[in-house]
Amino acid sequence: MNVESNRIKCVFLGDGAVGKTSLIVAYTTDGYTSEYVPTAIDTYDVVVRVDGEPLTFEMCDTPGQEDFDDLRPLVYPNTDVFLLCFSVVSPSSFKNVKEKWIPELKARSSRKTPVLLVGTQSDLRED
Repeated sequence: MNVESNRIKCVFLGDGAVGKTSLIVAYTTDGYTSEYVPTAIDTYDVVVRVDGEPLTFEMCDTPGQEDFDDLRPLVYPNTDVFLLCFSVVSPSSFKNVKEKWIPELKARSSRKTPVLLVGTQSDLRED
């Protein structure tokens, strides 16, 4: 965390259409997106108070499509935490955690940056 500026940079990664944008929109606006629109790279800032002090979460929403494989890593520098997202109703998105996303992070980011695994779209499960 960048303690001097009280800012935490969070980068959301995962396949396209796994719900990264919906997760961010739900947190930042208490709402939901009604349709899927592919993301380029969008950044959302949210200020919360921790022990009375403002703390800014900078949330970078990245595209999962292969067309953006060279562009996406441009947001990796100075990341405090990666949120690696997969859809609980898409086995292929979970498979890509191991086959695409973890190798990409190992090759193109700092190994010291924490990575959180996030299962999304649990509301779509039928079990």
